[in-house]
Amino acid sequence: MKIYDQMQIVGAIDMKIAAQRITEGFIAYSQGRVQVPPVQNFLFDQANGDCCIKSAWVAGSDSFTVKISTGFYDNPARGLPSNDGLMLVISALTGQPLVLLQDEGWLTCIRTALAGQIAAKALAPSLVTGIGIIGTGVQARMQLEQLQSLTCCRRVTVWGRNLAALDAYRDFATSLGFEVTTTQDCQQVAQNANLIVTATPSREALLQSEWIKPGTHITAVGADGGGKQELDAKLVARAEVIVVDSVKQCSEYGEISHALNQGLIKAEQLVELGLLLAGRAKGRENDRQITVADLTGVAVQDAQISAYAMQACAEALPGL
Repeated sequence: MKIYDQMQIVGAIDMKIAAQRITEGFIAYSQGRVQVPPVQNFLFDQANGDCCIKSAWVAGSDSFTVKISTGFYDNPARGLPSNDGLMLVISALTGQPLVLLQDEGWLTCIRTALAGQIAAKALAPSLVTGIGIIGTGVQARMQLEQLQSLTCCRRVTVWGRNLAALDAYRDFATSLGFEVTTTQDCQQVAQNANLIVTATPSREALLQSEWIKPGTHITAVGADGGGKQELDAKLVARAEVIVVDSVKQCSEYGEISHALNQGLIKAEQLVELGLLLAGRAKGRENDRQITVADLTGVAVQDAQISAYAMQACAEALPGL
């Protein structure tokens, strides 16, 4: 079994190819060509942490993947990253482990950011006048990086609870060429942006329905486990188009689950991202519609990104 570390993996990955593989994974998932066992979730309230174990196999693939991903949100105060993890790629022909990807959570972060890019490409208004980011962590940074290629808009408003983290995010976004406004008022983000990404571990709604302007697209990636929430359920219900990475997962947890449980929306309103990408479902039809994409993270993304990382590392590091 080969082992690749984060630096080797990052150096080998081509983002355009990775995005294409993840797009293909979403389509395969929505076509019923992927085995995705139930997600295992651990909650560590005493440490403000969580862990999820996901696995998937795409029909026809020579390998399958098991991924462990952790989020311990007090870690930055300890000088440690919030996210960590690894992926194990196993032969679907012999059952032998093929590659251990010691990515320290990077592959999970980048596949999530690329999913945000894919959703925004499909659903953002034709003219983005302002980008809004709710959160200041690694995922909030990666989401902004991946939006650069989709729009020429370079105005971003970022919300966070911690002033030092906001200052650090300002420096980061400025280095990318953005004009940055920082705030501790989520309403200001809604006022300034018509393309918003939420990327926090919040357990209460941060964006309220009445704040959101017509034509806004929101990609919500933070609510990836039970009890998490970033959007007011009434905001989800107000959206003309509701896209989910997985109807099953998003009905159980994530933004959509809150609106469903309150009877504000019906399951029939949900559009799975893979169907939208395959041209088998309707997305945004005009620039007055509010659209929401709820991305809880589907294991097929891990299967696709890890299989590609295995291939890319083997090609870039043939001697290992």
